[in-house]
Order: sequence, then structure tokens, then C-alpha cells
Amino acid sequence: MPNLPYLRAGKGPVLVLVHGYLGGAAQWKKEIEAFSRDFDVIAPNLPGFGDAGGLEGCETINGMAQSVLALLDHLGVEEFILMGHSMGGMIAQEMAALRTASVQKLVLYGTGPLGLMPDRFEPITVSRERLQADGVAKTIERIGATWFKAGSKAKGYPLLTDIGAQANPQAALAALGAMAGWDGRAALSRLTMPTLVVWGDSDKSYRWPQVESLWTNLPNVCLSVVPGAAHAVHLEKPSLFHTLLSDFLGEN
Repeated sequence: MPNLPYLRAGKGPVLVLVHGYLGGAAQWKKEIEAFSRDFDVIAPNLPGFGDAGGLEGCETINGMAQSVLALLDHLGVEEFILMGHSMGGMIAQEMAALRTASVQKLVLYGTGPLGLMPDRFEPITVSRERLQADGVAKTIERIGATWFKAGSKAKGYPLLTDIGAQANPQAALAALGAMAGWDGRAALSRLTMPTLVVWGDSDKSYRWPQVESLWTNLPNVCLSVVPGAAHAVHLEKPSLFHTLLSDFLGEN
């Protein structure tokens, strides 16, 4: 796998930001700006997504995790703080299980330990069928609207649809299969690093039982529930999101 394209800024402890399904590194621009004052922030594009749209997508969550770890190895990063959003949260859990000693802190945002996502706004099988019928651009327009409490009228909606449309069809389809085949529950007890779980109370992708499973099974966890937000809290309530992260990252 070629080295992934990425965004990077700042100096200090390394903070790695992993985007989710039909996402890209560009979705983290406000976070990079905010946290590069105190951290060396690295935001990769997963294979087949965002600026890595020309690469072949991975068939498994493990494959995606390995691709990000290979980038960090290439950059000489041995220890890092890790945040993953949505599918990126699954990837972050997989990375933390593979390199437990390397992950100093873990942020699991809008995600859960089970890739099938029970009670998701639609089953993954339906998303797969509609992706094949409608194409990537229409799929991100439709699915992206569910990520905001205000739907397609949300301020952050155009950014996510523009980024999502860069994904290649093979990667978009492969990622749905990767999520459906992934189950990280058995590894939770081994993720002993300080962990923050962030969840919008109107999230239609990852419902409360998924979040509760993280909260009750991770050994060293705290939970932040954001009221009046859905799946894209970092775009819906960026100031609050940054405050929650800053508080957690500043703790010893």
C-alpha cells in the first residue's frame, strides 16, 4: 500500500485524527487549526477516500488500521494520541488493540464496537444496494444528511458532501463490507489507555446501546454526551467539541 496522503501541522505530542466512512482529512481542518498549537496533528486520508481517492480501498477494518499504522511508521511516530470518528472509531479501536503500548490516549467519537451498527438509520445491506444504484455522490448527499440534526440545511453539510464525493466506488463499497464484518467487542478489555467517548444524543448511525457498550466495557473511560447534536458534532457544535477534547487531552 503506498503511503497515504495526509494533513499535518504543529509541534508537540502526536495527535492522529482518523476520519470515517466517505470522509477525508479535510474534514478536520478546524481541529488541526485548534490543536496544532499544542500538538503535532496528523490527519491521514484512508485508502480510497478524500485525497487518497485514487488508491484501492481496503476490504477490512484491520486493513485500514494497518494502512494508518504503516503511515505512522513511515513518519517515525512511535507514540501518539488517537481519535477516530464513526468508521474511523472502529479503525482506532483496531489500531489500539494492535499497538496498545503506542496509544497514549484514545478518543472514540460517534462510534461503537460493532460494525453492523444495530438500529442504524438503515441496514448496511440497504446502503450497499443504494450505493450501487445511485453512485457515490448521491450516496453521500443522502447519508450525509442523516449526520446532522438539521439535515441537509446544516452549515457543515456542503463540506462533508464535497469530501465524500471524492471517494472511489470500489472503496465505498468495500468499506461497507468491512464494517459489516467487524466486531471489536472482545478487544475492549485490553484497551486500558485513558479513553474519551463522545456521542451526540441525536446520532442516527450509532445508537445509545453501542455507546453504552463502550462506556461499560472499556477499563479507563469517561463519556461526554453532547445534547442537540447528531453524528457530526465537530461540525455541529465545534466550540463545545474542542472544549471537551481540550479538557481530556489536558488531563494527566
